[in-house]
Amino acid sequence: MTRAVHRAASPQAKGRDAVTAFIALGANLGDAAHTVRAALVALGQVPGVQRVSSSSLYRTAPVGSTGPDYINAVAEVATTLNALDLLASLQAIEDGAGRDRPYRNAPRTLDLDLLLYGSARIDSPELTVPHPRMGSRAFVLVPLAEIAPQRVSAVQLQAVSDQAIEVLV
Repeated sequence: MTRAVHRAASPQAKGRDAVTAFIALGANLGDAAHTVRAALVALGQVPGVQRVSSSSLYRTAPVGSTGPDYINAVAEVATTLNALDLLASLQAIEDGAGRDRPYRNAPRTLDLDLLLYGSARIDSPELTVPHPRMGSRAFVLVPLAEIAPQRVSAVQLQAVSDQAIEVLV
């Protein structure tokens, strides 16, 4: 599948107040831990994006697919990019890591999902925020709770407590 590698930030990004956004990172091909760490660095190098914090790395089994275990994390960023420009930047980082999309839930070198963008609710063909499946995935909720416990309730964590997740040291 081919798509634009990167869109320039929109003109209104200049002078715009920063928005707090949360991004899920995952990989299960190649040196997945190295790829996720490199993506965390790359996030902070995107113009208009400042990495505020990131969770530990976690190991999880694939959900809805087969293949090697995933290495996952969640990052908090402050960004002056609008949500679609941030998404384009995330896709450019994925592409730089050799991301291929042969079929839904295929194993991947890198997956970056925009979970939350401030308090925005977005439902467009390109982007849905909050991420529609984040509440059903331990690999999102556990690392998110690590860095932003106010964003995840005990009820949400209990709902995914049957999903195996291991923090990496």
